[in-house]
Amino acid sequence: MPDLTITRVFDAPRELVFAAWTDPDQLASWLGPRGYTGSAVTLATRPGGAWRACIRSPQGDEHWMHGVYREVAAPKRLVFTFVWDTEGDLRTETLVTIDFADLDGKTEMTFVQTGFPTAADRDGHDEGWTSCFDDLTGFIRRKDAR
Repeated sequence: MPDLTITRVFDAPRELVFAAWTDPDQLASWLGPRGYTGSAVTLATRPGGAWRACIRSPQGDEHWMHGVYREVAAPKRLVFTFVWDTEGDLRTETLVTIDFADLDGKTEMTFVQTGFPTAADRDGHDEGWTSCFDDLTGFIRRKDAR
């Protein structure tokens, strides 16, 4: 099965980048490809805890996703399952592993998503996550500037 790996370096401490993934209000601020908005996020950020989120398209279509945390090691690592539960979206459960490395005050985030049934599914997620991470970069800049 094809895997997706995306590495980004953020000009912010890893505690700040980790919090952007584990605080529901922060996650809602950047989750979703460009033009989409996070409209609902609930997180129980602990091993075995569930998460659920909704992103809304510019046309108002809602796309729900959910999963369960398998590992939470603040501020170093998150591992969770990911499943779309919106009609017409990929319904295969994938596994997301995110490692946050400290680079002298910056953070290298390595995002790996495994378990895609096809390369096309992986490529669609690559496009979506890449856009999300562009929004995350802007969110962190604004947050760090405060």
